[in-house]
Amino acid sequence: MSERSDGVTASVGVPPVIDLNADLGEGFGRWQLTDDEALLSVVTSANVACGFHAGDPATMRRVCELAAERGVVIGAQVSYRDLAGFGRRAMDVPPDELAAEITYQIGALEVFARAAGARVGYVKPHGALYNRCVHDEEQARAVVDGIRAVGGGLPVLGLPGSRLHEAATRAQLPVIDEAFADRAYTPEGTLVPRREPGAVIHDPDEVVKRALGMARDQAVTARDGRRVAVTARSLCLHGDTPGAADLARRVRSELTAAGVHVRSFV
Repeated sequence: MSERSDGVTASVGVPPVIDLNADLGEGFGRWQLTDDEALLSVVTSANVACGFHAGDPATMRRVCELAAERGVVIGAQVSYRDLAGFGRRAMDVPPDELAAEITYQIGALEVFARAAGARVGYVKPHGALYNRCVHDEEQARAVVDGIRAVGGGLPVLGLPGSRLHEAATRAQLPVIDEAFADRAYTPEGTLVPRREPGAVIHDPDEVVKRALGMARDQAVTARDGRRVAVTARSLCLHGDTPGAADLARRVRSELTAAGVHVRSFV
């Protein structure tokens, strides 16, 4: 390891390895938000909506089948029960109820994953639940309790240093650090809330630049211009943005050209 002039520690002589994940199956009935087939030709891990913020049985089955065919690891993207708000509205759910709902969502996806000849390989919260579990210890524990009830020690994908990762570590569940190339960061290393201007980065060149910086240099420029350490094993490429599949292809191509090995953490 070496210390750079900007204070970020980076590995020397070790080829970087990164996973690319995307939120998939975010449709319901006749409505389809994500280009699942195109994204599944690029990403190495698929965060599949489990029916609470998006997704329905037919969609879950189809995405699991496509993922299994292409060797993409299937992950359960669990959420608050909020179809109308796409899982992005703040909610106060009693811990025991939330834990049961997490177990329910993982179990539903596991049925379709097994039918496709695969298994659920990890769990990632979505939207408001993801953000809540960065700081809220009680909600984070409830999510972990729900995962533990499924059994098998599923890895938890989330923000480094979050209460979710702390709870998962105490429960002896593997944790996977995640970063977002298309989201703005605060100087503290957390995501700028979506309600604030500039929270989502739409410039493809900037997204690619940030993806390379996260994978190779383990750092990103925060919104105040400071460099922030990012120790991510997985990069999220949002599937609900315009041109998401083309951008994902470009990110993967640029990472590979830069000597970064793209493969799943599972």
